[in-house]
Amino acid sequence: MNEARASELSTARPLVVIEGLAVSFGRQHVLRDIDLTVNQGQTLAIIGESGCGKTVLLKTVIGLIRPTQGSVRFDDREMSALPEDELARQRIRFGFVFQNAALFDSLTVGQNVAFPLRQHGRFTQQELKQKVTSRLAAVGLPDGVLGKKPAELSGGMRKRVGLARALVMDPELVLYDEPTTGLDPIMSDVINELMLRTARENPVTSVIVTHDMRTAAKVADRVVMMMPLSRIAAGEPQVIFDGTPQELNAFDDSRVQQFVRGEAGERLMEMRTSGGLALETEE
Repeated sequence: MNEARASELSTARPLVVIEGLAVSFGRQHVLRDIDLTVNQGQTLAIIGESGCGKTVLLKTVIGLIRPTQGSVRFDDREMSALPEDELARQRIRFGFVFQNAALFDSLTVGQNVAFPLRQHGRFTQQELKQKVTSRLAAVGLPDGVLGKKPAELSGGMRKRVGLARALVMDPELVLYDEPTTGLDPIMSDVINELMLRTARENPVTSVIVTHDMRTAAKVADRVVMMMPLSRIAAGEPQVIFDGTPQELNAFDDSRVQQFVRGEAGERLMEMRTSGGLALETEE
């Protein structure tokens, strides 16, 4: 990130403010004492191993999950305090890119992308078509896909249709849940480039949940790493790193470096000791 970009982000106003957030499902505790502020225009990547609560955090930000404790404020409004009709109006300002695109199988590509427009606005058929084709073109898809069903598309094309649908309402905040999962390296980089272009060409704030370190390094201004509650001490913060991608690579914590490099190492020993993995030993 260059100095001009860093300066711009440092003076931007907070858009999402999370304070003392905890989320539990019965006796299962997923998030604990999360404090996080995302400034307007920032691209934040949230990394961490499976089970650390990354997707739960995303869903709490947009009000799909209510906090057990603490607060989530979007544009200085407490999400959990909003009545259902106002919460629905606020969600129009969000775009959500689901892990598996989450397209409606029975609808065509055009109908999928137009769905938020039909739900939340009044547009003529011509206006709908113009907005849909414009967003599809922005993610590199031609008009020829409009009449196709999701089953007729490749995984990468479905991801791009999901991105087009998330952007069609011109959201202020876009949340990506594992946007490159299941894609080959070339198509993963296509999605990364599209996320970069989206951030450059639109006044949008982005939060990306990802396991893909190439995505975090290429797209994010800032990276946060979380740990599962089962793997941290009682008083230890669940967020164990918060900084730039460059700082992440140099951060002196073995858990961070193992994740960044994709090394099992100590985890195999932990799993063996706890009985979570049966390893054969040679005599």
